Amino acid sequence: MQTKLEAGEAIIRKSPANHQRGIEAVGGKLYLTQQRLIFEAHAFNVQTGATVVPLPSITALRKDWTLLFGAIPVFPNCLVVSSQAGEDNRFTLYRRTPWIEEIQKLRGMT
Repeated sequence: MQTKLEAGEAIIRKSPANHQRGIEAVGGKLYLTQQRLIFEAHAFNVQTGATVVPLPSITALRKDWTLLFGAIPVFPNCLVVSSQAGEDNRFTLYRRTPWIEEIQKLRGMT
């Protein structure tokens, strides 16, 4: 993991994932800590870098379809994370329900 963790912050869950950025499904890893949701792209993607969503900024979590080219629904394995900034981050990952449950627990949303 490239992103520096804050004092007292630890990884609770991690998984290979894709982050839908425009028409590209950027491959990488998704991490959940007590404070943040962090996606780090693999170095060999066209779009690289990290996306960080602080848990307090999350306004909604929902299951959705993975979109081919950002438009064509292909498989129901996407987790959409909406934030106060009005952004919807779309992550394709295996077993999204435990991710939703853990984020809700950390956010006090259950």
